Order: sequence, then C-alpha cells, then structure tokens
Amino acid sequence: MTRYDEERLAELLAALPPAPQAWVEAAQELPLVRGRLDEIVGRAEADAEFRRALLADLETALEAAGYEPEQRLVQAVRERLTGS
Repeated sequence: MTRYDEERLAELLAALPPAPQAWVEAAQELPLVRGRLDEIVGRAEADAEFRRALLADLETALEAAGYEPEQRLVQAVRERLTGS
C-alpha cells in the first residue's frame, strides 16, 4: 500500500465529486434519529405496554407518544425491535 502525506490525501479528497445531496441530508439527520431511536427503544424495554403498542402498530404508537413517524425513524425502530 502506498503511503500518502496529509497534503496528498487532501488533494485526492478534493478531486472526488461532491456527495449526493441525499447522503448529506441523511448524515445530518443521523444524530437526531439515533437519539430518538435510543429513547424509544429504552422506553419499549422498560414499558411492556408501549412495546406491545409499537409491535402492533408502530406508526400509530409513535404518533401517540409524541414522535413524528418519519420513514427513517420507523425503519430504525422496526429493525431494533424485531432484529430484522
């Protein structure tokens, strides 16, 4: 493997095309989604009724709990709760 100094690496990175806008937006949203995800999953682990509601109708349960059922959040919660 070739070794590069910091200046050469900067030149190589600068030569890359810009990231697609969707990637940039997803990266900006990730910390917010992760925080809400951890909060929701923690609550589901502590509250069996909330967990049952999430498993029965995820979007409705999220709305009832005061969360906006955004697609990324719904997908992340579903994956964490069901393991798929």
